[in-house]
Amino acid sequence: MKNSKSKIPVHVVLLVFLIFLGACARHGSTQNTAPEGTLDFGAVGTGLATVIPQDSVPLEITPKPLLWPQNLQCSLDSMLKDSLLATTQLGLCVYDLTADSLLFAYNPKHRMRPASTQKIITAVTALDLLGDKYKVCTRLCITGELKSSTLYGDVYVIGGFDPCFNQEDMKVLVRELRKAGIKSVDGNCYADVSMKDSLKWGSGWCWDDKNPTLTPLIYKRRDAFLSALRAEMKRQGVSCFKRFRKGICPPEARCLYTHSRSIQEVLHDMMKESDNLYAEALFYAVAAHEGEHFAGRKQAVQHIHNLISKMGYIPTNYHVADGSGLSLYNYVSAELEVAFLRYAHKSSHIFPSFYASMPISGIDGTLKNRMQTSAAYQKVRAKTGTVTGVSSLAGYATTSNGHLLAFCIINQGVAPLSLGRNYQDKLCELFCR
Repeated sequence: MKNSKSKIPVHVVLLVFLIFLGACARHGSTQNTAPEGTLDFGAVGTGLATVIPQDSVPLEITPKPLLWPQNLQCSLDSMLKDSLLATTQLGLCVYDLTADSLLFAYNPKHRMRPASTQKIITAVTALDLLGDKYKVCTRLCITGELKSSTLYGDVYVIGGFDPCFNQEDMKVLVRELRKAGIKSVDGNCYADVSMKDSLKWGSGWCWDDKNPTLTPLIYKRRDAFLSALRAEMKRQGVSCFKRFRKGICPPEARCLYTHSRSIQEVLHDMMKESDNLYAEALFYAVAAHEGEHFAGRKQAVQHIHNLISKMGYIPTNYHVADGSGLSLYNYVSAELEVAFLRYAHKSSHIFPSFYASMPISGIDGTLKNRMQTSAAYQKVRAKTGTVTGVSSLAGYATTSNGHLLAFCIINQGVAPLSLGRNYQDKLCELFCR
Protein backbone atom coordinates (compact mmCIF):
# COMPACT_ATOMS: atom_id res chain seq x y z
CA MET A 1 0.00 0.00 0.00
CA LYS A 2 1.50 3.24 -1.02
CA ASN A 3 1.87 6.08 1.51
CA SER A 4 0.25 9.19 0.03
CA LYS A 5 1.25 12.67 1.36
CA SER A 6 -1.64 15.06 1.83
CA LYS A 7 -1.25 18.34 -0.05
CA ILE A 8 -2.18 21.72 1.51
CA PRO A 9 -4.25 23.77 -0.86
CA VAL A 10 -2.57 26.93 -2.19
CA HIS A 11 -5.36 29.22 -1.01
CA VAL A 12 -4.84 28.03 2.56
CA VAL A 13 -1.13 28.84 2.37
CA LEU A 14 -1.90 32.31 1.09
CA LEU A 15 -4.44 32.86 3.86
CA VAL A 16 -1.93 31.89 6.57
CA PHE A 17 0.68 34.15 5.00
CA LEU A 18 -1.67 37.14 5.03
CA ILE A 19 -2.59 36.50 8.68
CA PHE A 20 1.11 36.43 9.52
CA LEU A 21 1.68 39.75 7.79
CA GLY A 22 -1.23 41.29 9.67
CA ALA A 23 0.23 40.12 12.97
CA CYS A 24 3.56 41.67 12.11
CA ALA A 25 1.88 44.92 11.24
CA ARG A 26 0.16 44.96 14.62
CA HIS A 27 2.88 43.63 16.91
CA GLY A 28 6.13 43.70 15.04
CA SER A 29 8.69 46.46 14.63
CA THR A 30 7.64 48.83 11.83
CA GLN A 31 9.90 51.53 10.34
CA ASN A 32 8.87 55.02 9.20
CA THR A 33 5.62 54.80 11.17
CA ALA A 34 3.51 57.93 10.49
CA PRO A 35 1.67 59.88 13.20
CA GLU A 36 -1.84 58.71 13.92
CA GLY A 37 -4.60 60.21 11.82
CA THR A 38 -2.41 60.85 8.77
CA LEU A 39 -1.34 59.13 5.65
CA ASP A 40 2.36 58.39 5.34
CA PHE A 41 3.34 59.23 1.79
CA GLY A 42 7.03 58.75 2.48
CA ALA A 43 7.06 55.71 0.22
CA VAL A 44 5.28 57.39 -2.67
CA GLY A 45 6.79 56.06 -5.86
CA THR A 46 7.02 52.50 -4.50
CA GLY A 47 3.29 51.93 -4.48
CA LEU A 48 3.31 51.37 -0.71
CA ALA A 49 1.41 53.33 1.87
CA THR A 50 0.55 52.53 5.43
CA VAL A 51 -3.10 53.25 6.21
CA ILE A 52 -3.71 54.46 9.74
CA PRO A 53 -7.03 53.45 11.30
CA GLN A 54 -9.86 55.88 10.59
CA ASP A 55 -11.06 56.00 14.18
CA SER A 56 -7.81 57.61 15.37
CA VAL A 57 -7.99 61.19 16.80
CA PRO A 58 -6.26 63.68 14.40
CA LEU A 59 -3.65 66.09 15.69
CA GLU A 60 -4.69 69.74 15.88
CA ILE A 61 -2.07 71.89 14.16
CA THR A 62 -2.04 75.42 15.62
CA PRO A 63 -0.57 77.98 13.18
CA LYS A 64 2.27 80.03 14.58
CA PRO A 65 1.40 83.73 15.10
CA LEU A 66 2.94 86.07 12.56
CA LEU A 67 5.91 88.07 13.77
CA TRP A 68 6.91 91.65 12.99
CA PRO A 69 6.65 92.94 10.32
CA GLN A 70 4.57 90.21 8.66
CA ASN A 71 1.75 90.72 11.16
CA LEU A 72 1.46 94.42 10.28
CA GLN A 73 1.82 93.76 6.56
CA CYS A 74 -1.00 91.21 6.72
CA SER A 75 -3.24 93.68 8.58
CA LEU A 76 -2.50 96.46 6.10
CA ASP A 77 -3.20 94.12 3.22
CA SER A 78 -6.64 93.39 4.67
CA MET A 79 -7.37 97.16 4.70
CA LEU A 80 -7.13 97.16 0.90
CA LYS A 81 -10.46 95.28 0.90
CA ASP A 82 -12.24 98.18 2.62
CA SER A 83 -15.40 99.27 0.84
CA LEU A 84 -14.08 102.85 0.68
CA LEU A 85 -11.63 101.80 -2.04
CA ALA A 86 -14.40 100.60 -4.32
CA THR A 87 -15.14 104.21 -5.36
CA THR A 88 -12.02 106.15 -4.31
CA GLN A 89 -8.28 106.17 -4.89
CA LEU A 90 -5.59 105.39 -2.34
CA GLY A 91 -1.90 106.17 -2.33
CA LEU A 92 -0.11 104.49 0.58
CA CYS A 93 3.55 104.16 1.49
CA VAL A 94 4.96 102.96 4.83
CA TYR A 95 8.69 102.89 5.53
CA ASP A 96 10.35 101.38 8.61
CA LEU A 97 12.99 103.97 9.58
CA THR A 98 14.38 101.76 12.33
CA ALA A 99 14.98 98.82 9.98
CA ASP A 100 15.68 101.14 7.02
CA SER A 101 13.37 99.22 4.72
CA LEU A 102 10.10 99.62 2.84
CA LEU A 103 7.36 97.99 4.87
CA PHE A 104 4.23 98.39 2.73
CA ALA A 105 3.09 100.22 -0.39
CA TYR A 106 -0.04 100.55 -2.50
CA ASN A 107 -0.07 102.84 -5.52
CA PRO A 108 2.99 104.60 -4.04
CA LYS A 109 4.00 106.24 -7.33
CA HIS A 110 0.56 107.48 -8.38
CA ARG A 111 0.41 111.26 -8.80
CA MET A 112 -2.21 112.57 -6.43
CA ARG A 113 -3.27 115.84 -4.80
CA PRO A 114 -1.57 116.05 -1.40
CA ALA A 115 -3.70 118.85 0.11
CA SER A 116 -1.93 120.30 3.17
CA THR A 117 0.57 117.45 3.45
CA GLN A 118 2.31 119.57 0.79
CA LYS A 119 3.51 121.59 3.78
CA ILE A 120 5.88 118.72 4.59
CA ILE A 121 7.73 119.37 1.34
CA THR A 122 7.86 123.11 2.07
CA ALA A 123 9.02 122.69 5.67
CA VAL A 124 11.77 120.17 4.91
CA THR A 125 13.05 122.25 1.99
CA ALA A 126 13.07 125.44 4.08
CA LEU A 127 14.93 123.81 6.99
CA ASP A 128 17.40 122.18 4.60
CA LEU A 129 18.11 125.36 2.63
CA LEU A 130 17.73 128.08 5.29
CA GLY A 131 18.74 126.10 8.38
CA ASP A 132 17.11 125.77 11.78
CA LYS A 133 18.66 129.08 12.90
CA TYR A 134 16.88 131.06 10.18
CA LYS A 135 14.87 134.09 11.28
CA VAL A 136 12.08 135.91 9.48
CA CYS A 137 13.07 139.57 9.68
CA THR A 138 11.34 142.93 9.31
CA ARG A 139 13.90 145.75 9.14
CA LEU A 140 13.54 149.47 9.86
CA CYS A 141 16.00 151.66 7.92
CA ILE A 142 16.52 155.38 7.32
CA THR A 143 18.34 157.64 4.91
CA GLY A 144 19.39 161.30 5.27
CA GLU A 145 20.33 163.28 8.38
CA LEU A 146 18.68 163.89 11.73
CA LYS A 147 18.53 167.52 12.84
CA SER A 148 16.56 168.80 15.83
CA SER A 149 14.44 165.59 15.99
CA THR A 150 13.55 165.86 12.31
CA LEU A 151 14.81 163.27 9.84
CA TYR A 152 15.68 164.95 6.57
CA GLY A 153 15.40 161.76 4.62
CA ASP A 154 13.19 158.72 4.23
CA VAL A 155 12.02 155.81 6.36
CA TYR A 156 11.99 152.29 4.93
CA VAL A 157 10.40 149.18 6.37
CA ILE A 158 11.76 146.10 4.56
CA GLY A 159 9.47 143.11 4.58
CA GLY A 160 10.75 139.58 5.15
CA PHE A 161 7.28 138.00 5.01
CA ASP A 162 6.61 137.64 8.72
CA PRO A 163 3.13 136.11 8.81
CA CYS A 164 2.83 136.76 12.55
CA PHE A 165 3.44 140.55 12.50
CA ASN A 166 0.85 142.13 14.80
CA GLN A 167 -0.13 145.33 16.60
CA GLU A 168 2.43 144.93 19.38
CA ASP A 169 5.19 144.42 16.80
CA MET A 170 4.11 147.64 15.06
CA LYS A 171 4.25 149.55 18.36
CA VAL A 172 7.82 148.37 18.95
CA LEU A 173 8.82 149.30 15.39
CA VAL A 174 7.61 152.91 15.71
CA ARG A 175 9.03 153.14 19.22
CA GLU A 176 12.46 152.55 17.70
CA LEU A 177 12.02 155.70 15.64
CA ARG A 178 11.34 157.63 18.85
CA LYS A 179 14.37 156.04 20.52
CA ALA A 180 16.51 157.30 17.63
CA GLY A 181 15.25 160.82 18.41
CA ILE A 182 12.96 161.06 15.38
CA LYS A 183 9.72 162.95 15.93
CA SER A 184 9.09 164.00 12.35
CA VAL A 185 10.13 162.78 8.89
CA ASP A 186 10.79 165.35 6.17
CA GLY A 187 10.48 162.69 3.49
CA ASN A 188 8.53 159.60 2.58
CA CYS A 189 7.79 156.43 4.51
CA TYR A 190 8.29 153.42 2.25
CA ALA A 191 7.14 149.81 2.43
CA ASP A 192 9.79 147.68 0.70
CA VAL A 193 8.04 144.54 -0.56
CA SER A 194 10.71 143.59 -3.10
CA MET A 195 11.36 140.24 -1.41
CA LYS A 196 8.77 138.55 -3.65
CA ASP A 197 6.84 139.11 -6.83
CA SER A 198 3.64 141.15 -6.90
CA LEU A 199 1.25 138.18 -7.20
CA LYS A 200 -1.19 138.22 -4.30
CA TRP A 201 -2.39 134.62 -4.62
CA GLY A 202 -0.89 131.25 -5.35
CA SER A 203 -1.00 129.30 -8.61
CA GLY A 204 -4.25 127.38 -8.91
CA TRP A 205 -5.98 128.94 -5.91
CA CYS A 206 -9.75 129.01 -6.21
CA TRP A 207 -11.22 132.50 -6.41
CA ASP A 208 -14.03 131.69 -3.97
CA ASP A 209 -11.79 130.34 -1.19
CA LYS A 210 -10.78 132.42 1.82
CA ASN A 211 -7.22 132.80 0.61
CA PRO A 212 -4.51 134.76 2.43
CA THR A 213 -2.93 137.71 0.63
CA LEU A 214 0.71 137.07 -0.17
CA THR A 215 2.88 140.11 0.53
CA PRO A 216 6.19 140.47 2.40
CA LEU A 217 4.70 143.10 4.73
CA ILE A 218 1.71 141.61 6.49
CA TYR A 219 -0.12 143.30 9.34
CA LYS A 220 -2.49 141.14 11.38
CA ARG A 221 -2.77 138.72 8.45
CA ARG A 222 -3.89 141.50 6.08
CA ASP A 223 -2.30 143.61 3.36
CA ALA A 224 -2.66 146.73 5.51
CA PHE A 225 0.88 147.48 6.66
CA LEU A 226 1.24 151.07 5.43
CA SER A 227 -2.07 152.27 6.86
CA ALA A 228 -1.24 150.61 10.20
CA LEU A 229 2.21 152.22 10.17
CA ARG A 230 0.72 155.68 9.56
CA ALA A 231 -1.79 155.22 12.38
CA GLU A 232 0.84 154.03 14.87
CA MET A 233 3.26 156.85 13.99
CA LYS A 234 0.48 159.35 14.61
CA ARG A 235 -0.41 157.69 17.92
CA GLN A 236 3.19 157.90 19.11
CA GLY A 237 3.62 161.47 17.91
CA VAL A 238 5.85 160.86 14.87
CA SER A 239 4.72 162.88 11.85
CA CYS A 240 5.52 162.28 8.19
CA PHE A 241 5.50 165.36 5.99
CA LYS A 242 5.18 163.53 2.68
CA ARG A 243 3.73 160.20 1.55
CA PHE A 244 3.37 156.58 2.60
CA ARG A 245 4.18 154.46 -0.43
CA LYS A 246 6.00 151.40 -1.74
CA GLY A 247 9.65 151.59 -2.70
CA ILE A 248 12.97 149.71 -2.62
CA CYS A 249 15.39 150.57 0.14
CA PRO A 250 18.68 151.92 -1.24
CA PRO A 251 21.93 150.20 -0.22
CA GLU A 252 23.22 153.27 1.62
CA ALA A 253 20.30 153.22 4.10
CA ARG A 254 21.16 152.67 7.78
CA CYS A 255 19.38 149.97 9.75
CA LEU A 256 17.83 151.20 13.01
CA TYR A 257 16.07 148.06 14.12
CA THR A 258 15.43 144.45 13.08
CA HIS A 259 12.37 142.60 14.29
CA SER A 260 13.02 138.85 14.00
CA ARG A 261 11.02 135.68 14.45
CA SER A 262 12.50 132.18 14.51
CA ILE A 263 11.68 129.59 11.88
CA GLN A 264 10.39 127.37 14.70
CA GLU A 265 7.70 129.94 15.52
CA VAL A 266 6.55 129.96 11.91
CA LEU A 267 6.69 126.17 11.66
CA HIS A 268 4.54 125.74 14.76
CA ASP A 269 1.35 127.27 13.34
CA MET A 270 2.17 126.19 9.81
CA MET A 271 2.19 122.51 10.80
CA LYS A 272 0.17 122.27 14.03
CA GLU A 273 -2.71 124.42 12.78
CA SER A 274 -2.13 123.95 9.04
CA ASP A 275 -1.88 127.71 8.50
CA ASN A 276 -1.60 128.42 4.77
CA LEU A 277 -0.21 131.95 5.18
CA TYR A 278 2.66 130.69 7.32
CA ALA A 279 3.45 127.99 4.77
CA GLU A 280 3.56 130.50 1.93
CA ALA A 281 5.85 132.72 4.00
CA LEU A 282 8.43 129.93 4.15
CA PHE A 283 7.83 129.05 0.50
CA TYR A 284 8.79 132.58 -0.52
CA ALA A 285 11.66 132.66 1.97
CA VAL A 286 13.02 129.70 0.00
CA ALA A 287 12.39 131.61 -3.24
CA ALA A 288 14.29 134.68 -1.98
CA HIS A 289 17.23 132.67 -0.65
CA GLU A 290 19.59 133.87 -3.41
CA GLY A 291 18.83 137.51 -2.60
CA GLU A 292 17.13 138.21 -5.91
CA HIS A 293 14.47 140.94 -5.83
CA PHE A 294 10.88 139.97 -6.64
CA ALA A 295 11.52 136.23 -6.42
CA GLY A 296 8.51 134.04 -7.08
CA ARG A 297 7.18 130.54 -7.38
CA LYS A 298 9.71 129.63 -10.06
CA GLN A 299 12.66 130.15 -7.73
CA ALA A 300 11.02 128.27 -4.85
CA VAL A 301 10.13 125.31 -7.05
CA GLN A 302 13.69 125.15 -8.37
CA HIS A 303 15.04 124.68 -4.85
CA ILE A 304 12.43 121.98 -4.19
CA HIS A 305 13.37 120.26 -7.44
CA ASN A 306 17.03 120.35 -6.42
CA LEU A 307 16.18 118.51 -3.22
CA ILE A 308 13.98 115.99 -5.04
CA SER A 309 16.90 115.24 -7.38
CA LYS A 310 19.24 114.89 -4.40
CA MET A 311 16.89 112.24 -3.00
CA GLY A 312 17.16 110.27 -6.25
CA TYR A 313 13.79 111.11 -7.79
CA ILE A 314 12.85 112.86 -11.05
CA PRO A 315 11.41 116.34 -10.33
CA THR A 316 9.43 116.54 -13.56
CA ASN A 317 7.34 113.58 -12.43
CA TYR A 318 5.60 115.92 -9.97
CA HIS A 319 4.05 119.37 -9.98
CA VAL A 320 4.58 121.85 -7.15
CA ALA A 321 2.20 124.81 -7.43
CA ASP A 322 2.48 126.42 -3.99
CA GLY A 323 3.86 125.96 -0.50
CA SER A 324 0.66 125.27 1.39
CA GLY A 325 -1.18 122.62 -0.64
CA LEU A 326 -4.10 124.95 -1.17
CA SER A 327 -3.72 124.74 -4.94
CA LEU A 328 -5.48 122.00 -6.87
CA TYR A 329 -2.52 122.03 -9.28
CA ASN A 330 -0.23 120.23 -6.84
CA TYR A 331 0.54 116.63 -7.80
CA VAL A 332 2.95 114.46 -5.85
CA SER A 333 3.02 110.82 -4.73
CA ALA A 334 2.89 108.99 -1.40
CA GLU A 335 6.36 107.68 -2.17
CA LEU A 336 7.76 111.21 -2.61
CA GLU A 337 6.29 112.51 0.64
CA VAL A 338 7.79 109.54 2.49
CA ALA A 339 11.12 110.36 0.84
CA PHE A 340 10.94 113.86 2.37
CA LEU A 341 10.08 112.35 5.76
CA ARG A 342 13.04 109.98 5.47
CA TYR A 343 15.37 112.81 4.46
CA ALA A 344 14.26 114.89 7.44
CA HIS A 345 14.78 111.97 9.82
CA LYS A 346 18.38 111.54 8.67
CA SER A 347 19.23 115.26 9.00
CA SER A 348 20.21 116.53 12.44
CA HIS A 349 19.64 120.16 11.38
CA ILE A 350 16.10 119.36 10.22
CA PHE A 351 14.52 116.63 12.31
CA PRO A 352 14.29 118.19 15.82
CA SER A 353 12.47 121.33 14.63
CA PHE A 354 10.43 119.46 12.03
CA TYR A 355 9.31 116.65 14.35
CA ALA A 356 8.41 119.09 17.13
CA SER A 357 6.16 121.05 14.75
CA MET A 358 3.97 118.07 13.81
CA PRO A 359 0.49 117.61 15.36
CA ILE A 360 0.35 114.83 17.96
CA SER A 361 -2.50 112.32 17.77
CA GLY A 362 -5.18 113.03 20.37
CA ILE A 363 -3.17 115.90 21.88
CA ASP A 364 -2.87 119.05 19.76
CA GLY A 365 -3.16 120.79 16.43
CA THR A 366 -5.29 119.29 13.70
CA LEU A 367 -4.96 115.83 15.32
CA LYS A 368 -6.28 116.95 18.70
CA ASN A 369 -9.64 115.21 18.28
CA ARG A 370 -8.40 112.15 16.41
CA MET A 371 -7.21 108.73 17.68
CA GLN A 372 -7.96 109.68 21.29
CA THR A 373 -9.06 106.19 22.33
CA SER A 374 -6.99 104.01 20.00
CA ALA A 375 -3.56 102.38 20.19
CA ALA A 376 -2.29 105.35 18.14
CA TYR A 377 -2.99 107.87 20.93
CA GLN A 378 0.11 110.10 21.34
CA LYS A 379 2.11 107.78 19.06
CA VAL A 380 1.54 109.58 15.76
CA ARG A 381 3.02 112.89 14.69
CA ALA A 382 1.63 113.77 11.32
CA LYS A 383 0.43 116.52 9.00
CA THR A 384 -3.20 116.45 7.96
CA GLY A 385 -4.50 117.54 4.58
CA THR A 386 -7.96 118.52 3.32
CA VAL A 387 -9.20 119.99 0.07
CA THR A 388 -12.36 119.19 -1.87
CA GLY A 389 -12.38 115.44 -2.52
CA VAL A 390 -9.01 114.81 -0.87
CA SER A 391 -8.08 113.77 2.66
CA SER A 392 -4.47 112.98 3.50
CA LEU A 393 -2.19 112.23 6.43
CA ALA A 394 1.59 111.93 6.44
CA GLY A 395 4.20 111.78 9.18
CA TYR A 396 5.66 109.42 11.75
CA ALA A 397 4.26 106.62 13.92
CA THR A 398 5.89 104.71 16.77
CA THR A 399 5.07 100.99 16.84
CA SER A 400 4.54 98.82 19.92
CA ASN A 401 8.02 97.34 19.48
CA GLY A 402 9.64 100.77 19.34
CA HIS A 403 10.15 101.08 15.60
CA LEU A 404 9.64 104.49 14.01
CA LEU A 405 7.67 104.48 10.77
CA ALA A 406 7.39 107.17 8.11
CA PHE A 407 4.08 107.01 6.26
CA CYS A 408 1.89 108.82 3.77
CA ILE A 409 -1.80 108.14 3.16
CA ILE A 410 -3.66 110.00 0.41
CA ASN A 411 -7.38 109.32 -0.04
CA GLN A 412 -8.63 110.94 -3.24
CA GLY A 413 -12.17 111.18 -4.55
CA VAL A 414 -13.61 110.96 -1.04
CA ALA A 415 -17.01 112.32 0.03
CA PRO A 416 -17.66 112.99 2.81
CA LEU A 417 -14.08 113.66 3.84
CA SER A 418 -14.67 112.06 7.24
CA LEU A 419 -14.53 108.68 5.50
CA GLY A 420 -10.94 109.35 4.54
CA ARG A 421 -10.01 110.51 8.03
CA ASN A 422 -11.59 107.43 9.59
CA TYR A 423 -9.69 105.16 7.21
CA GLN A 424 -6.41 106.90 8.05
CA ASP A 425 -7.08 106.56 11.79
CA LYS A 426 -7.61 102.81 11.35
CA LEU A 427 -4.32 102.49 9.53
CA CYS A 428 -2.52 104.45 12.26
CA GLU A 429 -4.00 102.16 14.89
CA LEU A 430 -2.56 99.19 12.99
CA PHE A 431 0.83 100.92 12.84
CA CYS A 432 0.93 101.38 16.60
CA ARG A 433 -0.73 98.37 18.18
